[in-house]
Amino acid sequence: MKKISYILASLTVLAAFVSCDKQLAVKNVNNQTTYDFGNTESDLQEAVIACYNRIRLEGTFARVGYMHDVVRGDEAWNPQNAWYLPADHLNSPGTIDVTDQWIWRDCFHVVNRCNFVLSKITGEEENLKDSYKRMRGEALFLRALAYYTLATYYQTVPLFTDYAQYGSLETIYSENVPQDEILDQVEKDLTEAMTLLPKRDVGGEWAKGRATCGAAAGYYARVLMFRHKYSEALTVLKDLLNSTDGGSERYGHYELVADYGANFREGTADENNVESLFEVQFMDYGTGGTDEEWTPVNISSNATQGHALEANFGPGNFGGWSDVAVSNWLYNLYKAERCTDGRLDPRLYWTVLSYEAEYNTYTGVATAAYPNGDPRKNEAYQVVITDANKGILRTNNDNGGIPVAKWTNARTGLYGSVVTGLHCGINIRLMRYADVLLRAAECENEVNGPTQQAIDWINAVRTRAALAPLQLSAFAGNANKLFEQIANVERPKEFGLENGRGIDLIRWGFFYNTDRLRQIAEHSRYLFEKYDKDNPVPVTTENLAAKNAGSGIPCTDDSYTSYFREGHEYFPIFQGTLNENPKLHGNSANTNTSNTPSWPIRPVTSLN
Repeated sequence: MKKISYILASLTVLAAFVSCDKQLAVKNVNNQTTYDFGNTESDLQEAVIACYNRIRLEGTFARVGYMHDVVRGDEAWNPQNAWYLPADHLNSPGTIDVTDQWIWRDCFHVVNRCNFVLSKITGEEENLKDSYKRMRGEALFLRALAYYTLATYYQTVPLFTDYAQYGSLETIYSENVPQDEILDQVEKDLTEAMTLLPKRDVGGEWAKGRATCGAAAGYYARVLMFRHKYSEALTVLKDLLNSTDGGSERYGHYELVADYGANFREGTADENNVESLFEVQFMDYGTGGTDEEWTPVNISSNATQGHALEANFGPGNFGGWSDVAVSNWLYNLYKAERCTDGRLDPRLYWTVLSYEAEYNTYTGVATAAYPNGDPRKNEAYQVVITDANKGILRTNNDNGGIPVAKWTNARTGLYGSVVTGLHCGINIRLMRYADVLLRAAECENEVNGPTQQAIDWINAVRTRAALAPLQLSAFAGNANKLFEQIANVERPKEFGLENGRGIDLIRWGFFYNTDRLRQIAEHSRYLFEKYDKDNPVPVTTENLAAKNAGSGIPCTDDSYTSYFREGHEYFPIFQGTLNENPKLHGNSANTNTSNTPSWPIRPVTSLN
């Protein structure tokens, strides 16, 4: 019996070992790593979607990343939010987590994920399947978008192009490289993406928001212009403009939509339209989940998948955070020129949430300026603004300010008040065909001076707004005057309160010239207004003089130096990040160093 017992015990132990062997061989699909994920096409499709997911974070384009370029420009000012005040004043000390770290953090999330995808799709282009070419092209485009943002926000950052760099502390703690080196890589990524990505005309997902060769070409032109490579940029832009050299065949068909407002509404009828080169996709209001993901680490399957720009822009009267107000300069720029039928520029309606009594007479009447009969009974969040209470509509009830309409539901009437948080479903259009037209006109002027071609491209944008066409004779061979028209009339009216104005001011050199600094200060002046609910008065919309105004980039009289510090046209690298990585060094904002360029800056020129 003892022998039998020993035999049974031995068999039991042996069975246990065999059983353990089998259990250890089972792969836990819920605990995948980068070593066993990404080796199939379906895995990589998921990884590419994860790359897109990162451009809808707070630090990229869902809130603070978008807003910081808006407030460093001259079209807006900050009436109350301490987060945006250092960006507005251009004097951050580099110790403010939200301002100085979140954009950096979330852009590098995009870079890291794209690098993972690119590490899995290697080999010669001609040997790749079409699906792999497209995934590689998407990762290259999104990495370029992230690095373009990092370079134009932080000037000098570390450059990661190889996923293996994350494998050791020695390489992951990298030093920052010069801005030109970053932009060289951006150009390289975009030129390759232009050859790998399909055009939007193929339909399907490529017409519904994925990166296309047209999107890559548009951003490539932006980078070239930032580096003053105007001749090269003009060649790319001409292709995008469906010129006679086969642009439409290469990049697909783009055109201006008849209704300017279609660029700022949610829903399949308007989003990803024929004017859009690239936009960040957000779920329509009410169709996403309920979890607000304010940080990048909480990846909820029930995320709202909306943005918070409406909460930033929305006036306090209707539940918004009232973080940003329209500059009086921009408001009056819209009012300075009437449409050919005498009506107000339709871009005023979609950009500025102001009360204009004549809007009530437009309702339901389709014209060139308002093809859909907008405005819609002058509604703002379904509250009709009348003469009796027109003074109540203000950005901030304590400090006044003209409210922003763009990227909000104010003019669409989908719901009755601002829904704060990450809920707004309007896709953020990062690049529109109108930008291609005005950039082509700017490049043409830089290369050849004022020409009829440059005027024609500008007039295409003006005609959509029902404004009278410009005449070449008005510029009489004066390239400085045509530049002034583009920089301080056409672009702000077409793209008011859209991301990119701050980047434009840097590339034009406006922060490095005394007269241009003064001009920005004049554009940015504001007047705090205390609100008396018993005696409401209209928000001040007059152009403000230095003696009675503060400034979005504050000035004393004609001086721009009250708040602005040299080098702070870029945002400083967060001090905590510098402390953690001894290889990093501060940028011009950290060291208060001027970035005076070697190229000439166009002088302030009268348009009269």
